[in-house]
Amino acid sequence: MNELYAEAGCKRRNTVKVVLGKAGLIAVVVIIFLLALLTLNQILMFVGMLGIVGLVFFLPRLNVEYEYIFVDGQLDFDKIMGGARRKTAMRIQIEQIELVAPVDSHTLDSYQNNSQMKVKDFSSGDRNAKVYAVMHRQGETLTKILFEPDEKMLACMKQKSPRKIVEY
Repeated sequence: MNELYAEAGCKRRNTVKVVLGKAGLIAVVVIIFLLALLTLNQILMFVGMLGIVGLVFFLPRLNVEYEYIFVDGQLDFDKIMGGARRKTAMRIQIEQIELVAPVDSHTLDSYQNNSQMKVKDFSSGDRNAKVYAVMHRQGETLTKILFEPDEKMLACMKQKSPRKIVEY
């Protein structure tokens, strides 16, 4: 069998919003737990313990990685939360792709004025990363998918459908 296969991935950079959210959650749980210890209130103690258990399970899920898998014309975008839990966020066929190009490429200019276009970001959020945009149409819905493929993935995609891929 001559299947085309490539996989790539990136770790999502923590934004200020995520860092402040983590700090806020930890501060709230610590304050509730300290109040419970000072007042010896059993209900606050219980809420504080539930908060600690919630933090243990919830905080790792804020660490997100994305993995892209291209297999013979099918492109999967997986979201990995906390390094353990994997979820397929999106799966598309190359026949549904109109164009794959760098985000700053002029070949995407004709799509910029579309106000009903959905945007899905599966990139790291790093300014220095080579981010590509996939223009995906399913029926009347146009979706712009941002991701960071490696050279092998771009080569496999170009081999499968050369007219749809624009490289740097």
